[in-house]
Amino acid sequence: MAKSFLCTRDEPVVQTKAGKLRGYLLNGTYTFHGIKYADAKRFQAPTEVEPWEGIKDALSYGFVCPLMQQDTPNGEILVPHRYWPMDENCQYLNVWTQSLDAGAKKPVMVWLHGGGFAAGSSIEQAAYEGENMSKYGDVVVVSLNHRLNILGYMNLESFGEKYANSGNAGNADMVAALQWIHDNIASFGGDPENVTIFGQSGGGMKVWCLMQTPSADGLFHKGVVQSGVIDGFTDSPSTDGTKIVNAMLKELGFAQGDAEKLETVPYAQMVEAYMKVARPLAEQGEYIGGNPIPNDFYVGDPLEVGFTEHAKTIPVMVGTAFGEFNFARSVDKHNMTQEQIQALIAEKFGAANAQELIALFVKTYPNKDLADLLDVDSLFRAPSKKFIAAKAEHPQSPTYSYLFAYEFPYDNGKPAWHCSEIPYVFHNAEKVPVCNKVGVSDQLEEQVFGAWVNFARTGSPNHALLPQWPACKPGDEATMIFDEKCEVRHNHDNDLMALHVKVAPNPFEQDQPAQH
Repeated sequence: MAKSFLCTRDEPVVQTKAGKLRGYLLNGTYTFHGIKYADAKRFQAPTEVEPWEGIKDALSYGFVCPLMQQDTPNGEILVPHRYWPMDENCQYLNVWTQSLDAGAKKPVMVWLHGGGFAAGSSIEQAAYEGENMSKYGDVVVVSLNHRLNILGYMNLESFGEKYANSGNAGNADMVAALQWIHDNIASFGGDPENVTIFGQSGGGMKVWCLMQTPSADGLFHKGVVQSGVIDGFTDSPSTDGTKIVNAMLKELGFAQGDAEKLETVPYAQMVEAYMKVARPLAEQGEYIGGNPIPNDFYVGDPLEVGFTEHAKTIPVMVGTAFGEFNFARSVDKHNMTQEQIQALIAEKFGAANAQELIALFVKTYPNKDLADLLDVDSLFRAPSKKFIAAKAEHPQSPTYSYLFAYEFPYDNGKPAWHCSEIPYVFHNAEKVPVCNKVGVSDQLEEQVFGAWVNFARTGSPNHALLPQWPACKPGDEATMIFDEKCEVRHNHDNDLMALHVKVAPNPFEQDQPAQH
């Protein structure tokens, strides 16, 4: 059935601070792709875009940040990806909205993509499309690209003032995007005083990084951290980039200290040099870039330095998926005996720990299959619990905990993995075949989607399709478990996590899909 489409020479057109933009209208949703929110020279701070005359088209997605290595298709049935032309001139955002009335003041939901701080983009996953979230939630949805890897997170400040905060250039891009949203989103029907940032994996990390960034204070008002807390991910023994930059210069045949030469070296050539010199320096404990660094711009990990006074006032939702990095395992649990399952558990966690771990798992998840213990995650869940507990100590704003524990109809039943909640969050389950289960997934989608949208609208994820979901309190983690039957449980996995984090092998040592 044909959809209603509108895109004329002068409609729909929006006036922004820098000039006019033309998008299109499809079945009631106004869509604007590839809006330039900032410009930046390599390794330098973003600046506002120059004003223009006339009307610019916002009908095509903008460039995404270049990747340091080519991805290999892997796990696409679980997390379907899509890719786009790359260029370091990548400060673009996209908007979906139901109204262009400047007085509409609809909640604004800003998506920060995953991929750590090294990869990914605003359109990388098929489920990132914002149309359904905007349409069914009556919200304004924004997604954005920013500088990544050595373009966004390489500290060159010892080589000159113009490189100040270059170690956080990617995060500075995000602040610039939030400033653009604050200045312009009313023209797209959004409320600049009701902005929620949400992200998964690296995107979740970006949420709490921005909570700890004073220049972002007031530019957003709520945050959702999806599988985005992990111990030590952003830690670095040093933040001085002198050695890594000089090593790159030497590899490229330039004089030591002549960092300006890196401004014009082709990206691929610069990456090749970086790849050759980074590992030896990392093995020596030296800084090699790749993640945000604490300084006057970014205060640091709240679990290390505490929450800023402003961060304490920001309502948050924090949660993980039951299985996270269980991409590779394929156990036909319904055709295995309990003895076979127990043998696998002993093999994975050690025979000395198996029985205690089994007892704790059965107590924690009485309705789960014992084989699911092989998939339980503590890499994200355990530090997320610490984050939730620390934030709940500050009563200035609520903190909500969730666990996405749904079993998917794949490989005779597969527990939720890293990224698996995203299609439900965006109301995009229809775009990811494995997310569909007759009689179950429609309800689950409305429950998850409704929680995210209501949280953005009011600061509380509660709605009619869920049981009452209280905010966490000191010593009381009230976790909403999203499953075929959603329920709230209190401190339900404390003991299981305490042991699991000690005995579980590191999933990063196993093969995983290239992007998350």
